Amino acid sequence: MRPPFSVVFLTTLCGAAQGLLIALVAMELAAAAGALAMPPQAFFVAGAAISCVLGALGLVASFFHLGHPERAWRAIAMWRTSWLSRECLAVPAFLLLTFLYGLAHALALPYTLVFGLVAVCAAAVLFVCTAMIYACLRFLQEWASPFTLVNFVLLGCASGFTLATLIAAACAAPLVLVLGPCACILIAAGCMSRMASLARNARLHPKSTLQSATGIRSDKLVQKSQGFTSSSFNMREFFHGKSPAMLATVKAGFLMGAFVIPFILVMFGSAAAASVAVLAAAFIIQYLGLLAERWYFFAEARHPQNLYYQRAA
Repeated sequence: MRPPFSVVFLTTLCGAAQGLLIALVAMELAAAAGALAMPPQAFFVAGAAISCVLGALGLVASFFHLGHPERAWRAIAMWRTSWLSRECLAVPAFLLLTFLYGLAHALALPYTLVFGLVAVCAAAVLFVCTAMIYACLRFLQEWASPFTLVNFVLLGCASGFTLATLIAAACAAPLVLVLGPCACILIAAGCMSRMASLARNARLHPKSTLQSATGIRSDKLVQKSQGFTSSSFNMREFFHGKSPAMLATVKAGFLMGAFVIPFILVMFGSAAAASVAVLAAAFIIQYLGLLAERWYFFAEARHPQNLYYQRAA
């Protein structure tokens, strides 16, 4: 598949926003249970504000994926049957609830944890809606797997907890000793899950062949034409056009950038007197790695139509 950069930014930005909100509420819940001291209000207000900004940026990025942005409101029309329509409803609901959670902390209102738990539920719904857009497509074997949902959740939470650790280093230093290890655990879990999905996808075999697609049973059947004499929608939208070497480079890059380097930096930044600079570098490198991971997620999906339209042999 051709990776749409608008969707790459949408899913990674919203994933980080959701993970950050979950980290905020987890810390407040732990404090309410007496497991740690209640963090300052500034931590929750800043975290909720950043979560809203990231989610809003993701929403804006999604508009670049539309042929007619002025008709974007129609995307919600099929909410009964379409995961995409449900996602279009879940994103603004998540942003609204996150904003109310931050506002409740800014105004020092009671029952802020209630606002937070409802917002976490919205984040969970959004994770499911986003992942199921791809996991429900049975003809794309690379996506039709429980790993799709697991990876969206783990990678979003990993980036969100890394960002929460950075925010804590700036305004609630004692929390770094809690959030840092949590971020490392999530990064490691995300890495293991993503590597498991890569191993699964490497073992997949296409359900269709040139013979079954064309009805010609010859063992020597080969594709000599790209299907069109010039560029077409089929050539642009369902095949990325990159070389195997390029794919291998991106794969190695995202494994290092999204998992290995951030893991080391978060561990070091959490131990080195809550180093803001190191933790900022960890989040930036991790986010760039996640952009590459999401690009690869789309590129590795092999659309069956490419049996007809791809490249000249």
